[in-house]
Amino acid sequence: MTRAMIGVIGGSGLYQMDSLTEAEEHIVETPFGRPSDVVVTGKVNGTQVAFLARHGKGHRLIPTEIPYRANIYALKSLGVRYLISVSAVGSLREEICPLDMVLPDQFIDLTKHRISTFFGNDTVAHVSMARPVCPMLSDLLAQAIESQNFTDLKLHKGGTYVCIEGPSFSSVAESHWYRSMGANIIGMTNMPEAKLAREAQISYATLALATDYDCWHPKEEHVTADIAIANLMKNAEHAQSVLSSAISLIDQKRPISIAHNALNSSLVTPLAAMSAEAGNRLNILLQ
Repeated sequence: MTRAMIGVIGGSGLYQMDSLTEAEEHIVETPFGRPSDVVVTGKVNGTQVAFLARHGKGHRLIPTEIPYRANIYALKSLGVRYLISVSAVGSLREEICPLDMVLPDQFIDLTKHRISTFFGNDTVAHVSMARPVCPMLSDLLAQAIESQNFTDLKLHKGGTYVCIEGPSFSSVAESHWYRSMGANIIGMTNMPEAKLAREAQISYATLALATDYDCWHPKEEHVTADIAIANLMKNAEHAQSVLSSAISLIDQKRPISIAHNALNSSLVTPLAAMSAEAGNRLNILLQ
């Protein structure tokens, strides 16, 4: 099976990569079931890449139904060490306008019904999520965005992404509550994705595409699926060009990430104490 060092998870509106050539589809089986869809490998400017549509082709999965563990495990099994998560988000700040791009560096996880770890069942690990986003990978994404010289959007470096369960959007009271927490953007899918990427020792960064003002803004229309998707489709072309540039930069730089050795200081259960099944299951993550 084709291997790829760089992975991309496409969120709402981004179900394929236009610049991908020599594309091959792979049905990947994992100990956690199948991922959201086939993993597509191919080349972007000569660099091998693995792409996965988070919600599946045709957008079939609500956020809680996404098989997060299978998605990350499948990408890791294909050799992914750097993962770009493209995500639609709502803005919780006046200065982050619809169609802007945000590179968050923190998360608040308010999800309730998702399994957020590969561990358990004879194994224990406690990874640090103090810095959930790889700063070097995020910096390369920023360089890729800035190289495009966009005139119709702004880039916001840093900020906090609050992740809610969904699939419904927030109430007005909730939206103001998230703002009071210091959150900058809101979404439904980057948790537990970021946690699992860290456990899998994959460098992770989010390219967030702002589509709306959630429902806190007194002068802007409250978010609906139609509004969010319409704005996301407007930004899809920009996202495609950013990804193409970022992939080339990552391939050139190949930064050593804080994530790449995350289990060195996090794995509590000695390998010798694990069952054979657990050892086999975790072997992929330890690579």
